[in-house]
This record gives sequence, C-alpha cells and structure tokens, in this order.
Amino acid sequence: MAFEDLLDDPVVQKYLHELVGPKGMPVAAAPPDGEVTDEELAERLGLELNDVRRALFILYENDLATYRRVRDEDSGWLTYLWTFKYENVPGNLREEMDRLLEALVDRREYELENEFYLCEVCSIRFEFGEAMDLGFECPECGSAVEAMENTDLVDAMDDRIERLRSELAVEA
Repeated sequence: MAFEDLLDDPVVQKYLHELVGPKGMPVAAAPPDGEVTDEELAERLGLELNDVRRALFILYENDLATYRRVRDEDSGWLTYLWTFKYENVPGNLREEMDRLLEALVDRREYELENEFYLCEVCSIRFEFGEAMDLGFECPECGSAVEAMENTDLVDAMDDRIERLRSELAVEA
C-alpha cells in the first residue's frame, strides 16, 4: 500500500488518532518527507511545541518515527531530526488485532465461567459471589439484583472472534 493511500485509510486514521490524540493528529496525519525538527513541525502546523514533541515521542514509542541527534558545534545544543516510518503501520495494526483477539477470547471464557446478577435500576453487574456477599441487594440503591443472562454478549463475542480470526487468517 502506498504511503498516501495508507493515510487515506479510515482504519489507519483511527489508529493514529488513538495513539496521538486530537492535538497530535496534525503531526501524525501530515508527515513531511525526509528529516524535520520538532520546531519546524510546530511552526509549519501552527501547534504548540510540547504537543508536537508529545506526538513525536508517541510515534517513536510505536516504531512509527525515528530521530537522529545532531550537536551544534558552537552552542553545544542537541537538535533532533525526525523521520517518519509509516511502513510499520500495517504490522502495528496486526499486533493490535492479535491483542484484541486474545482479549476477546479471554473475556468470552470469563463470561462463560461466571454467573452474573444485575441491578436493573443502577445497571450494575455483579458476579455470583459478590451478589451473594451483598445479600443479592444493590449497594447503591438497595434494589434486588436478579440473575442475568449473558448469552447475547457471548454470541456477539463469538461473532467478533470469528471475524477477527478470518481477517487474521488464524485457526481456532
């Protein structure tokens, strides 16, 4: 996938937004060609320097940017020259999907192994042991908590797990 196409993909845009947040999105969404300093980016994008640095650091932590340090001979100041590495986005998204699949499988198991009770007034859910300790009474409002069926939730998880496994080409 070409670099420009990658940034047009709504999934990639959402991923970048989740990483850097709304203030860092201009940095993530319009990476310059070649090396650039944080000060140049802040000026070019009209952003606060701290917001640009935060976004760059997050991109660096996620292997989507690298930097090179250059020391000024006269002042001794270090300048950081940043390069964007968005070719790593597909691999990062794959890792995110793998983590999501693992979390959903674990959560599904938890849902199947436990019995739940619900306060319909407060919409608070309790595990059986917790409900029993509370005398099957909601600690917030005093209403009785009733046995809760979670079949629809488990079915929705099964559907999502199946779709993820299909997208990842992973067997059960």
